[in-house]
Amino acid sequence: MPQVLYIILLSLLTGFIVGVVFTALKLPLPAPNAIAGIMGILGIYLGHLAWPYISKLFA
Repeated sequence: MPQVLYIILLSLLTGFIVGVVFTALKLPLPAPNAIAGIMGILGIYLGHLAWPYISKLFA
């Protein structure tokens, strides 16, 4: 199994286990609401794309 696929499946399994445990303990899920989570991920990705340009400004 390729390493990237292994990491993705391990992340999915970890999230599943956390969801089950938090629900069993009647705790709120440790996740932002849907739109805030999506915007956070988008911001991280855009920052990743912008870094080469930003680093050239200060080099």
